[in-house]
Amino acid sequence: MQAWLAATVARALVGGSLGALAGLGAHTALATQKEPPLAMRCAEFAGAVLPPDLIALPSAGALIEGASMIGATAPGNQQGGEYCRITGRIKAVNASTPDIRFDLNLPRHWNGRALQVGGGGYNGVVVTGLGVMPFSPDRAPLAQGYATFGDDSGHVGDSSLAVFGLVDDAVTNFGYAHLKKTHDAALALIARAYGRPPQRMYFAGGSTGGREGYTVMQRYPDDYDGVIANSPALNFSGVRLMGVKIGQAEYATPGGFIPPALLEQVYQRTLAVCDRLDGVADGIVSDVAACREHEAEIIESLRCAGHAPSHDACLSEPQLATLAVLRDGLALPYKLAWDVTGYRGYNVFQGTHLTGALGLGHQAERLAVPTFFTNGYLFSQGNGYVRYFVTRDAGFDSLRFDPQHPGKYRAQLIALSHTIGAMNTDLARYMARGGKLITLQGLADEVISPNQTIAYRQALIDRFGVDEVDRFMRLYMVPGFQHGSGAFIPSVDLLGALDRWVTRGASPETLIATDIAAATNGRSRPLCRYPLFPRYTGKGNVNLASSFACAEPELWRSDGAGVAL
Repeated sequence: MQAWLAATVARALVGGSLGALAGLGAHTALATQKEPPLAMRCAEFAGAVLPPDLIALPSAGALIEGASMIGATAPGNQQGGEYCRITGRIKAVNASTPDIRFDLNLPRHWNGRALQVGGGGYNGVVVTGLGVMPFSPDRAPLAQGYATFGDDSGHVGDSSLAVFGLVDDAVTNFGYAHLKKTHDAALALIARAYGRPPQRMYFAGGSTGGREGYTVMQRYPDDYDGVIANSPALNFSGVRLMGVKIGQAEYATPGGFIPPALLEQVYQRTLAVCDRLDGVADGIVSDVAACREHEAEIIESLRCAGHAPSHDACLSEPQLATLAVLRDGLALPYKLAWDVTGYRGYNVFQGTHLTGALGLGHQAERLAVPTFFTNGYLFSQGNGYVRYFVTRDAGFDSLRFDPQHPGKYRAQLIALSHTIGAMNTDLARYMARGGKLITLQGLADEVISPNQTIAYRQALIDRFGVDEVDRFMRLYMVPGFQHGSGAFIPSVDLLGALDRWVTRGASPETLIATDIAAATNGRSRPLCRYPLFPRYTGKGNVNLASSFACAEPELWRSDGAGVAL
């Protein structure tokens, strides 16, 4: 915890600055006095005003709009215990900037730890911090005694809405400021509620929430003891520009659109060639490196050679070119923040199901406002980014935008990559303080390139050395796992693993994950530390993790995206 905040909290507990909170001042107790139970004090937080000096970044303070105890047997309470639910909003210095809405949950039986939970996409919806979560699937963190909190990142909308990009302060909040502001407000309230600050502060999230996890390590290393950052959108500008290039390949190039039936053909062909390379045909391409050696063979088997293209039989040259864009990634002739020069490609021909990335629409046309379902996640998100963040023109046609030669928009792209991106490898302060990091991502992720995440880890190794990186980071790349879906969807308690690492020094090694995909629910696999992957031992039940061993890829070479797998 930062020294200034520790001092502020200390003053608050003896009637200092937090005593100015409306509705709380009369109940501020001296350190020698016994505080009344949380259940008696919870409602008194309602209407309180946190002064700006409790929040390190510029703000107009925070207003607590609601506070009430939720009984253990209350309708809808699935937490397994009583807790105080606090809702509030952090006001901006500029009154025209949207508020940051936040929720904070204080369990009656507190374990002394706090967990900040990240958002997704373009955020816009308050993260409540309630219920089980992908990184804590068996029991909700709140039910385990964690104080949990989250926010909407400073605007109202949904994960696809990028209109807030027209407001500078809202972009700054989305990029990083909301994380610090909400952290500081929540920390002051936690200290007031329990009489002491948390012993441990964790952050956990996936996708945008994963980017936020890397952001807090890079920008606020003193605030956190451990981070779970899954499928992280580290190179936020890169993946959005990648989406624009994919949209141009599909909708601005004659014949470039690939209907869902053909995308299914690509997926099934990669399975036919690569599924058994890990020792067993189980619907999962685990040995991605070996599969990459068969890429040319797979492409040729999909190509329409000498006859007219069919909607469900083969791929035309423009369609193959679309897949090549996705595979090869994006190279830029200029540098974004932290010397980033592009975006790494995807494992297109190594068992990735592409319908989520490219859409489920059956017509080769772009909607005026592209949607995830019709035009795919990558293009719909990239389209909004170019319109609202980059050009600041809601009517701009993103198909006319050239990421390689952005002209007058180049400076804006670079500035945005610094505000929102999390590609800074200077984690020295976080590492020196003993901070820990766990990242899990699918090798078949069709939204956030797994190769971009791998490349970031390699950049850390280049900077600090593998031993130093291994002391604080664990990377688990999961075969068959996409962006929340896939042939294998791992269920594993990463929060427990992180907490044991931070508090007991028990570093996680191979973990065991249970598959929650509908068709194969219940089977298990080892989660191997990268670069290892699960290989079938040749005997035993193929649905049990004990029948697999973590193996090192025999083939170690650089792919088209320049990432060793």
